[in-house]
Amino acid sequence: MELEPYLHFNGNCEEALNFYKGIFGGEITSLNRYAGSPMEANMPAEHRQRIMHANFKSPTLKFMGADGMSESQAAKAADSRISLSLGTSDEKEAERVFNALAAGGSVDMPLQDTFWGAKFGTLTDKYGIDWMINCQKS
Repeated sequence: MELEPYLHFNGNCEEALNFYKGIFGGEITSLNRYAGSPMEANMPAEHRQRIMHANFKSPTLKFMGADGMSESQAAKAADSRISLSLGTSDEKEAERVFNALAAGGSVDMPLQDTFWGAKFGTLTDKYGIDWMINCQKS
């Protein structure tokens, strides 16, 4: 069994997946829109090109994502109290990923030395996803 996070977006799932692809490499392995699906008839015309379900996979991470269908779903996802945590022992990679994810978002705690012997930082990216970056020193 493996944990595979499901990320919810408010109309910008495809844009976000391409943002993550630029940071982590990898690929969007599936991308299904509401248009052409059984749900299309129940969707407002302006939402039919939104993403119903997508899969993203890179050498180091894997997750799924979709655009929510309502404001209440987006609000619920924003209040999920979940952070994605990435760990590495490569300080330069930790800095690169932290800075790339922080671009256009907000830094809650800068990537810095900690009392537990790691560099650690937290941020919310421009798509509202919370991240923790941990670089354990050798």
